[in-house]
Amino acid sequence: QVKLVESGGGSVQAGGSLRLSCTASSIMGGRYCKAWFRQAPGKEREGVAVINSDGTRNYADSVKGRFTVSQANADITHYLQMNSLKPEDTAMYYCAAHFGYCSGVSPVGFNYWGQGTQVTVSS
Repeated sequence: QVKLVESGGGSVQAGGSLRLSCTASSIMGGRYCKAWFRQAPGKEREGVAVINSDGTRNYADSVKGRFTVSQANADITHYLQMNSLKPEDTAMYYCAAHFGYCSGVSPVGFNYWGQGTQVTVSS
């Protein structure tokens, strides 16, 4: 099975930027949806961004205009560029994937998950 590993998390001041990377143990070619989720303590896991194999993307309203999801490196790695970070963005961020099409940012149906990378935004 495919293993996913996140990197790029850390601590940043409000207004700063981070880029998260998700690297797969093998190429996820074909009709894969690749995504980012986050979970803060005491809150439900929420969808952040998804990218489909046809290039279509969807974002949570809370990050739209600030975050960008992209894919590179021959279907091995996908990214989350986070700009204008806010303290409310503080969470554990997880990358995920499943074979198929994502029409939104729902976490339902994802069978490949990373272990998470912590993002902390200070005011």
